[in-house]
Amino acid sequence: MDEISRYAVGLDVGTSTVRAVVASVNGREQLSVIGYAEVPNSGMRRGVVANLAGPGQSIDRVLGEVERMGGYEVNAAVISINGAQILSTQTEGMIAVGSADHEINGDDLARVEEVAMRGCIPANQQVLDVVPLQYTLDSQNGIKNPLGMVGAKLEMRANVVSTLTPNYDNLCKVAESAHVTPERIIPSVVAAAQAVLSERQMENGVAVVDIGAATTGVAIFEESDLQYIGVVPIGSNNITNDLAVMLAIDTEVAEELKRRFATGSFGEMEGPVTIRWRGKDLHFERDRIDEVVQARLDEVLDLVRKELKKARYEQRLPEGIVLTGGGARMREIDKFVRATLGMSVKIGVPSGLTGVGEAVQKPEYAAAVGLMLASVEDGGREVGKKSKKKAKKSKTPGLFRRVLGKF
Repeated sequence: MDEISRYAVGLDVGTSTVRAVVASVNGREQLSVIGYAEVPNSGMRRGVVANLAGPGQSIDRVLGEVERMGGYEVNAAVISINGAQILSTQTEGMIAVGSADHEINGDDLARVEEVAMRGCIPANQQVLDVVPLQYTLDSQNGIKNPLGMVGAKLEMRANVVSTLTPNYDNLCKVAESAHVTPERIIPSVVAAAQAVLSERQMENGVAVVDIGAATTGVAIFEESDLQYIGVVPIGSNNITNDLAVMLAIDTEVAEELKRRFATGSFGEMEGPVTIRWRGKDLHFERDRIDEVVQARLDEVLDLVRKELKKARYEQRLPEGIVLTGGGARMREIDKFVRATLGMSVKIGVPSGLTGVGEAVQKPEYAAAVGLMLASVEDGGREVGKKSKKKAKKSKTPGLFRRVLGKF
């Protein structure tokens, strides 16, 4: 611990669970996972804060656990945001920058971004990031970074990612109640992509589908840029609730059934299943379980397909789909998704982590690990006592560009 000079924290605030991952960064820029934890969450509805007290208490609890494991106090983190109100908006802008030998500088880039943003986002939306997809300089298109190039007219095509301002503000208030300063706030599915995708996948074209408890996020990457993001208000908890209703059982029993017996290979196994619950043997027909699970998965994947169509990327992703989130833990779900969507499918797990990193190499920890990596890229925080600073909105531009660079 003596070598640790900075720490980096990822805090994934999910509807049913809050997860945190802490890494140490020493003076030689070596990264090591030294703490992780997860606790149940309450007060969230479909990824959005509905009661400030519940998530605040959960954040305080989960950070208390990682503080005990890591050995020091946490006062800042990169935090996830979720909900169907997260939007992608394509926009364009153009400015005249001067004579033909004018050298493009940072002020020019800021100005063309401002022009592209003008009028494209409703007043009640908080901009999370402006992702430059392409620049055109004096009719030369396909430019990724025009900084230092010369030209007289600069154009930009961008993807603006935003969310409802009240959702953003309430998340900041939740962090404030737990005395945590948000370094940045990043959509969960984008954070998960940071942890599980390779540069080749992002360049060729890939979709990350993050199946959470109450939402499913879809993020599409091509040419190393975030092309589209969408969130649908349905997740793995809907399967649990359906099992509880259709089989007339308690939700705890339904969750156990889902965890132990739900599988993407529908119809391949027959016969009854039995679980021991509170001293009693409970018997269920496997085909009835399959019927309920498959119906809900079909609905989830139909919504995912609609998001791919909306982004005009259905059947256009050479690297296929990478599944993350707790819903990706279902056995052989990749097989079912592949058959349903007609695309290659992989289960995404964080990798290459040292320290206690093996413990978080699970699809449900992808978002928390990606948030931690984003904190590392920002330089982390100095080890010290917990602060009482109020949470503030991030004003830092280029959020997604910096998140997607590997540490």
